Amino acid sequence: MKKILGLLCLFFPMAFLISQTNLPENFHYDKLPNGMEVLVIQDPAVPLATIELTVRNGAYCEPPQFDGLSHLYEHMFFKANKDFPSQEAFMKKMNEMGATFNGTTSTDRVNYFIHLGNSRLEEGMEFMNSAIRYPLFDEEEMRKENMVVDGEFERNESNPVFFLREGLSEQMWGDLYSRKNVIGNHDTIKYATPAKMKIVQEKFYYPNNTLLTISGDVDKMEVMKLAEKVFGDWKPSDFDPFEKWPIPEFKPLEKSTNFVVENPNARYPYIMRGWHGPDTRNDVKSTFTADVFSYILSQKTSKFHKDIIESGLAVFGNLGYYTNKYTGPITFTVVPKPENIDKVLQVMDEHIAMWDDDDYFTDEQLQIAKDLLAIGDAYSREKTSDFTHTVTFWWATADLDYYLNYHENLQAVTREDIKKYIRTYIQGKKSATGILTTSEMRESIKLDSFFSTK
Repeated sequence: MKKILGLLCLFFPMAFLISQTNLPENFHYDKLPNGMEVLVIQDPAVPLATIELTVRNGAYCEPPQFDGLSHLYEHMFFKANKDFPSQEAFMKKMNEMGATFNGTTSTDRVNYFIHLGNSRLEEGMEFMNSAIRYPLFDEEEMRKENMVVDGEFERNESNPVFFLREGLSEQMWGDLYSRKNVIGNHDTIKYATPAKMKIVQEKFYYPNNTLLTISGDVDKMEVMKLAEKVFGDWKPSDFDPFEKWPIPEFKPLEKSTNFVVENPNARYPYIMRGWHGPDTRNDVKSTFTADVFSYILSQKTSKFHKDIIESGLAVFGNLGYYTNKYTGPITFTVVPKPENIDKVLQVMDEHIAMWDDDDYFTDEQLQIAKDLLAIGDAYSREKTSDFTHTVTFWWATADLDYYLNYHENLQAVTREDIKKYIRTYIQGKKSATGILTTSEMRESIKLDSFFSTK
């Protein structure tokens, strides 16, 4: 055991060292001897508790043959295990505790959580311990869950924009597309076996790759004792999964590509252009800068809004950035009026060229963007059970300090930082551009000279 615990310090040292500093008064962090991190967020407002288990896993861990299996694993978490050997027994216990449950999968994390009365905290923790450590992966239950996953696909596919996003993602990530494809590949999920679920478990489901978060009206000392009692005998891995199965780096785009997606249900054309952006491993500062610049453009007083929306060229437009541990995507989206597509493409290019100009935005717009982001984050902290999910997202995507120092890092963003971000990741860089349209709209605006068919 001493050898294993020594290795743990090499696996995840930053989470332990950084997260001890500048914690809010109601945050309490510790680490069990098996490497499991434990975070308590106290909120005595109502006698409820949220128990959340967060695993460093997700789409970024998936080669093509596992595309979507992190997502399927999430669906299989709240199923039969050795302590509750059927779905009926599992749900009976859930109902007895008066608990609600859910889970989510993203690029960088999978999380599972239950909400219940704080008087049943130990019971709830034992319940979650059974689910994460002893799943049965019943084949019949997996077949039933395929229908649920299929329903998610169908809901996504009912929106024509889904196909544009998928097309853009395929263009941007190439043969590493599966590592950004959270929902997964339907055939891969459909034909998944319990053996493949076991492979996912044996790669990533260990205490030293997991954060246990307990939030609500709870006592920190009681939580820590219960965490050790319930999860303390969970054996850690003697390897770092991200060294044993390293995540490949996303190669820079070799050329800019253009494509068209036709869908008869598209009411408006959509234009999406994507670039490879910063990530939390290599350029943390630019991830904050990206958030600020996106909020500058979102303001109704911005030059972007005036030239593209108020002018009547388009009904919607924004610049988005999604923070990832590995190459976060930057996406420029505009919904033009059908007769204005050519003009909007021209104006988009003109604005991109101006984004680093000194007079493109004012100092006031820069400060407003910072303040809006801070206010939005403060508002998200109002409901502790939801706030818990935000904290665990950042634990997996970066670390706790990234989020706990978010406001300070926003306020530190300067005009020069924004110029550097734009010049490093956008201006003159290779991109992928897609247009969603109907065949009728496409014919009327003669796009074929600009785009190949997707």
